[in-house]
Amino acid sequence: MKKLCKGLLVFLLVLCLTTAGLNLLVIFGTRDRIRSAEQVQPADCILVLGSGLLADGTPGRMLTRRLNTAIDLYQCGAAPKLLMSGDHGSDDYDEVNAMKRYAVEHNVPPEDIFMDHAGFCTYDSMYRAKAIFGCESVIVVTQPYHLYRAIWNAQGQGMTAQGVSAEMYDYGWRYTAGLYAREALARVKDVFVTLLHLPTAAGGDPVDIHGSGSVTDDGATAQWLGAM
Repeated sequence: MKKLCKGLLVFLLVLCLTTAGLNLLVIFGTRDRIRSAEQVQPADCILVLGSGLLADGTPGRMLTRRLNTAIDLYQCGAAPKLLMSGDHGSDDYDEVNAMKRYAVEHNVPPEDIFMDHAGFCTYDSMYRAKAIFGCESVIVVTQPYHLYRAIWNAQGQGMTAQGVSAEMYDYGWRYTAGLYAREALARVKDVFVTLLHLPTAAGGDPVDIHGSGSVTDDGATAQWLGAM
């Protein structure tokens, strides 16, 4: 029993040190790519990562802050296109149309907004930005805790990546602590997934990010655009 306990403690120590080491690798490997809105260099697009919807189907608090930051960057000329990447895995859950609609309602032309309907996780979003949309350079918008991993994944696909932080929303210390804990584990996972350069489950035909975003519209897009 003593040997078993000792072995378990050694295993947990190695696990903790590995997790800490890989987190530091991601953070220190990307922190110099985080910019203010005034510092960003021109890029192919501003990539906004989905983060959940409210019960009425509109962007949640964290996502709204990402969208506001991205729209400000677009209006300042940081990039000519917006790429909304999120979860549209079912008809009744559609992050990307909610994101595009929000941007259109804030005076972004629909043709400048692309939707990646299969951005189910951070790695998928970055893999598809390169493989499907042909992006060579991106400005990633998300909250600070998430930005390091997002940039890491983008660079792992061979893209030039910059990150701009969106404002955090205060959900309280318990939720925030859980958020940071999950992120720490996700960084470890994405280090290995990026090194292996695993393809995503969802494919798709190539889309020119320099063209019109209307090629990524679906029936839901046509419906709400027609109603505006």
